[in-house]
Amino acid sequence: MTADDVLEEFRSAGALLQGHFILSSGLRSPTFLQKMTIFSDPVRTERLCRALAEAITARFGRIDIVVSPAIGGIVPGYETARHLGAKAIFVERDPGGPFTLRRGFSIPAGTRAVIVEDIVTTGLSARECLASLEGEAGEVVGAACLIDRSGGRGEIGLPLVSLAALDIPTYPADALPPELAAIPATKPGSRATVKP
Repeated sequence: MTADDVLEEFRSAGALLQGHFILSSGLRSPTFLQKMTIFSDPVRTERLCRALAEAITARFGRIDIVVSPAIGGIVPGYETARHLGAKAIFVERDPGGPFTLRRGFSIPAGTRAVIVEDIVTTGLSARECLASLEGEAGEVVGAACLIDRSGGRGEIGLPLVSLAALDIPTYPADALPPELAAIPATKPGSRATVKP
């Protein structure tokens, strides 16, 4: 699946939105990728996650465990793990706290894990996910996402594989270009806004 194929999946699902959006990072953007529109379609999700599993295997080899940040990463993590023949687990936040493995999840010694995200903008969720795995005995070999909207600038601390990389501009709220400032802002994501 090419990057153009991936973007066409988003366009045809109505998941590539234009306007003035407040991202969970607190930054503003003229483009928003509404991935939950994608994940509400099991056939589309299967196509994209199968391609992501192939890209992961090509880059990292055997993967035993896929770890995703809750909530947004659970669906692509599970579906990608299915295509990898791997176990799917996730990290979640204690109320007001950092990500942590719960529910008896672990990465045992001798296993190879990859973090699977939906969309990477700044890499914050993936970095927080990685930090929560520091005490695990297994090896976290890399990260993967459907779309890297940072244009390759998102810092994770691991090699990142994506199906498509976009260089979508983001702006601090106090440094908007006039054309974006003229449009009312909306926050379509679910995570509370954090300072970048």
